[in-house]
Amino acid sequence: MMEKRIYAANIRHPYMNLYIAASEKGLVYIGTDHSSMEEAQYCQKQFPHYEIIENEAFLKTYITQLKEYLNGERQEFTLPFDIQGTPFQQKVWKALCEIPFGKTATYSEVANRINQPKAVRAVGGAIGRNPLSIVIPCHRVLGKNGRLTGYSGGLDVKMRLLDLEGIPYQR
Repeated sequence: MMEKRIYAANIRHPYMNLYIAASEKGLVYIGTDHSSMEEAQYCQKQFPHYEIIENEAFLKTYITQLKEYLNGERQEFTLPFDIQGTPFQQKVWKALCEIPFGKTATYSEVANRINQPKAVRAVGGAIGRNPLSIVIPCHRVLGKNGRLTGYSGGLDVKMRLLDLEGIPYQR
């Protein structure tokens, strides 16, 4: 029987530090500066029978693409995901992946994209539960009129990501 493992690592980068985790199938979690190894609890909840092992070598492809993004050398990710969520959350996260680099959407626009225009608050909740910040680009969702809104990774991180992509916003 194959061991069930989640591989984790801290990525140190001049722009920001990240905590990432992946299974054999794909990326399961990315946390930003305000995250810590304790956030592996997310992984333990979603993958309760998996052992979490620090292993930077296993995560090399993931680390390379994230560093390329943070260095301004990559605009799209080609990483497999292994994330779990409700069907509604999955639809929202898929819609977020369709927001191109350097562009934004509002919560209402995301709700419209998934054909549930009255579900704006639920969309906000699903965005807040996004386990793959940056790769599933929830930082590209702004409030009406380009207003900066909440970000589970911290507003300072959201501002850095928007600045990296050259996206204007209002505080």
